[in-house]
Amino acid sequence: MVLTVPRGAFRLVGIRGSPFRQRHQHQHPQTRGIKKMAAVIMGAPGSGKGTISGKILRDFHFAHISTGDLLRDEIQAGSETGKTAKEFMDQGKFVPDEIIFEVLMAAVERAKGRGKHILLDGFPRSTAQAKALKDHLPVDMVMNLDVPRQIIIDRLTDRWIHPGSGRVYAYAYRPPKEHGVDDVTGEKLVRRDDDQPEVVEERLAKYERTTRPLLDLYGEEGLLHSFSGEQSDVIYAEVRKFLAEVLPKGKPAAG
Repeated sequence: MVLTVPRGAFRLVGIRGSPFRQRHQHQHPQTRGIKKMAAVIMGAPGSGKGTISGKILRDFHFAHISTGDLLRDEIQAGSETGKTAKEFMDQGKFVPDEIIFEVLMAAVERAKGRGKHILLDGFPRSTAQAKALKDHLPVDMVMNLDVPRQIIIDRLTDRWIHPGSGRVYAYAYRPPKEHGVDDVTGEKLVRRDDDQPEVVEERLAKYERTTRPLLDLYGEEGLLHSFSGEQSDVIYAEVRKFLAEVLPKGKPAAG
């Protein structure tokens, strides 16, 4: 669905130009020229986006903005936006783009106010979303995690979750201290319904169908950077090297 977000609805106004461009015309003289960058991290379910994102936050001055986390926060807070989103989710329907865009851009504003680069996770998921985003937050780079299909299948079918915290375990490489229970709370671990072996193949096929046009779009725009590997540590070494080269030196300016 194509978003119809009024151009004046948000205060994020991009200055069009080269891929790594100056975003704000008015900055403090001592910080002028230090740009806030907007990056998107992409990858199939099980590709290690959460792990890689955590390392990026550790090593660089980014705010991680996950649409899934934002919607869960709204639902937990009992906000009107959260109630509306929950109605769609309870019916097994996609949350409308307008709702996702609303909470996303509010989070972007907060992150920029803290003087951080932006790392988007889970948005955009389609070319329509990418084009709507471009009017308010032009993307500087897209990092795609390219992990072999069988590795992803093995990861997902071996993944166990602590529902209360979202902590993830895998018996092959990150097992819990005690079989079947969370290390911190001692509560039972569960397998997500969509991590069942019979569901994983369809999830990956759906991701390929919906995401391939988006990767093609960002590739045509010269923004796509793919990082291939079987282990997150190996992939992140390349991601870290890339970010160290392309990010402006120093912390981005607030405001």
